[in-house]
Amino acid sequence: MRIDLKPMIVALAVIALLGTGSVFASPPAPSPESPAYLSGRASTLLAQIKAEAAGLRRNAETLRTFASNPQYSWQSHANYLDRVKGHINAVGERTAELQRIRHAVLPWQQQAITEVTSHAAQVAASTQAAILYLNENRRWLFAPEYRDHLTTIEDRSGEMKQTVDKFLDYEKAQQKFQQLQNELELAGD
Repeated sequence: MRIDLKPMIVALAVIALLGTGSVFASPPAPSPESPAYLSGRASTLLAQIKAEAAGLRRNAETLRTFASNPQYSWQSHANYLDRVKGHINAVGERTAELQRIRHAVLPWQQQAITEVTSHAAQVAASTQAAILYLNENRRWLFAPEYRDHLTTIEDRSGEMKQTVDKFLDYEKAQQKFQQLQNELELAGD
């Protein structure tokens, strides 16, 4: 009796391939603690901050216009201050996470975290001060102290958005550069 080894070898090869995974399988996802993962997470958080900063700025601009128009009640001011507070709290949650992963991200991301956190802290402080002022002085909506807080909220929220925009533009430019460099290296082979 003759043993046909061909089917047995094919069967063993299939088992070996199935056991080790497909050659065409995607690479494993980076570990949640790896620098590559944390760098990607930082970029995602910065993009989320950008979106929050856009909403924050719109509400801050509206609120600032209220400070020069007597037709708006203190309730209107309170409503927009509450919206600003919601945006800055969301930014605060994201900057807190950025601070936790700061040690493992790229240098430009570390710089972005520093600058965004500074702007966010100023917006948060002025928002808190404006809320306290409004709670104690509902009839004095045109006082310089209150208007200064609203101006700071608007200015710093705009600066925060511009800062994030610049850093995210920098990241896109780096990615485009890397892509072109890879394409040119492939063309040279």
